[in-house]
Amino acid sequence: MENTMPGSFNELLKTHDKPILVDFWAEWCGPCKMVAPELEKFAQAHQGQVTVVKVNIDEKPELAQQYGVQSIPTLMLFKGGEIAEKVVGAIPQAHMEKVFAPKLA
Repeated sequence: MENTMPGSFNELLKTHDKPILVDFWAEWCGPCKMVAPELEKFAQAHQGQVTVVKVNIDEKPELAQQYGVQSIPTLMLFKGGEIAEKVVGAIPQAHMEKVFAPKLA
């Protein structure tokens, strides 16, 4: 998983051929800390199918605002530069599998 900057993030959305799962989070967010290992498991299970990017909303508030993030953690799956799915709140890997995995193909 990688952290990103606004310019590179928008460029990534435009040019990346695989779906991108974005985790909007913050250091002070307890539920975000619970989601992190679950997201890591999901990323490992789907290695090569999806790129996972973490965006710290305290460091990149403009990205959170651009995508309407009002609560964290927020997970957004982008395909072809567009939001394909969005989940707000801490969810386990099993829920990520149900929501995001079908959209990776």
